[in-house]
Amino acid sequence: MTNTPGHPHTGTPHPNQDALLRALDLTGPTPELDAFAARLAQAAGAPYAMVNIFGDQQQFFGLHTPGEDSDLPTVGRSMPLNHGFCPEVVDRRKALVLPDVFSSPRFAGNTVVDLIGIRTYAGAPLVHGDTVLGTVCFVGPVERDLSTGRDSLALIKQHRDHVMTFLHQRAGLQP
Repeated sequence: MTNTPGHPHTGTPHPNQDALLRALDLTGPTPELDAFAARLAQAAGAPYAMVNIFGDQQQFFGLHTPGEDSDLPTVGRSMPLNHGFCPEVVDRRKALVLPDVFSSPRFAGNTVVDLIGIRTYAGAPLVHGDTVLGTVCFVGPVERDLSTGRDSLALIKQHRDHVMTFLHQRAGLQP
């Protein structure tokens, strides 16, 4: 992984990261961001979706999880920076789609694979100017055919764009 300036995961936070998060009103979970996560989960046919903001840990300001009647594990609103695939997306500064995480040895050993049974992942970075704020992603416990990769990539980028447009409009900022 490369160290990207302005990325808190690498230990070199952007000097204006906190001010930017406040300007975009990214100070905690909101019903609007939860709704974005729910729409993404529905569109992707996945039980989990997140709007993930990076600080000293990953924080899910938008979260959709399966209902209480589901046998799937519950997910809280935060996760260590060394869990999941979103830190890789932030480091790369571009989307990552893993229809079957087991098809890539680099990702198959990630903690979330065993912790909550993740088998498929798609995530895209939330970028404002030169700062990566976090990600939007969906995950699921069932692998997908590799041929679904392009559609998942288009879907995750579309939802990333919707989230960023919402954040900019809400804050009265230009992208």
